[in-house]
Amino acid sequence: MTTRYWVASLPVGQGSSASTLWSRLQESISKQAFDTPLYRFNIPNLRVGTLDSLLALSDDLLKANSFIEGVSHKIRRQIEELERVSGVVSSSLTVDGVPVDSYLTRFVWDDAKYPTMSPLREIVDGIHVQIAKIEDDLKVRVAEYNNVRSQLNAINRKQAGSLAVRDLSNLVKPEDIISSEHLTTLVAIVSKYSQKDWLSSYETLTTYVVPRSSKKLHEDNEYALYTVTLFSRDADNFRTKAREKNFQVRDFEYNPETQESRKQELEKLIQDQETLRSSLLQWCYTSYGEVFSSWMHFCAVRVFSESILRYGLPPSFLSVVLSPSVKSEKKVRSILEGLSDSSHSTYWKTDDEGGMGGFAGDADAHPYVCFTINLI
Repeated sequence: MTTRYWVASLPVGQGSSASTLWSRLQESISKQAFDTPLYRFNIPNLRVGTLDSLLALSDDLLKANSFIEGVSHKIRRQIEELERVSGVVSSSLTVDGVPVDSYLTRFVWDDAKYPTMSPLREIVDGIHVQIAKIEDDLKVRVAEYNNVRSQLNAINRKQAGSLAVRDLSNLVKPEDIISSEHLTTLVAIVSKYSQKDWLSSYETLTTYVVPRSSKKLHEDNEYALYTVTLFSRDADNFRTKAREKNFQVRDFEYNPETQESRKQELEKLIQDQETLRSSLLQWCYTSYGEVFSSWMHFCAVRVFSESILRYGLPPSFLSVVLSPSVKSEKKVRSILEGLSDSSHSTYWKTDDEGGMGGFAGDADAHPYVCFTINLI
């Protein structure tokens, strides 16, 4: 899919027509830059308003476009991340079932959503409010999803870390623990290379250790997990003596109810994550279509208003969408410039002549309206 397009407009000279200019442009592109896709960008007759209102609007168009484009890219990146995490095959993004690149190249103004008799400022502000609401909704939904994800990651870290810090509940079984009025079982974390030392010394660390009671339950790359049974009254003393020999006695109490509660919590978090991920992905698909559609209507307003400011009244211009390759850009610029009747562009002046130069903050000044749309 093409990801970079130019939206441009050319002035229609006196005695000519948009259809004639379109034919000339098609012919020039096919001869000099045949690898450049070219499409009409059909803009209806919008309400012009006053010159002052157009100038004021033009000042805000670039900033507004950056905002809308940014939200579009934000949603697209979120979709890509969710598809990757979910293992979903990346699908073509659409607007009401139409691929976004086709929606752009076959753009049709939605008069029901954006009445052509509405002031341009009203249309632009309405689009801005709609996109801002979608962005706020995105933040809330992503935060909710990330919160559950963070909780799951925290649990996984506890279960995947070293024995010195990880959760031991899934490693210690009920039969490994003795808990009575007089006896208790402690769990000790022993360095992998100190196991012989542990086995030869644990019985004598304190007086009331049950002989041959230590059992190895688990071993990782750094540590081994051992149990040891002793008289309850001697537990604190044993912890102190073990610490002196660099053995770590972990606080652990086996509780079947707690174990079951943790298991249910984990299962619920996994289910919540899947539900939220699926819901967020579907919302992103739909919202991306809404944002993209609004963005293209915004671009139509932008082309229209800048063309009026550039070429004057009454509106008489040809608007098009192109996607030149990098090697064809100079040729296409030359073609557009050649078809721009600069004498007809009564509002076009260079900066040196005290005119407006490039409109709406365009970095490159041309005698025709042109700006870039980056789909990603």
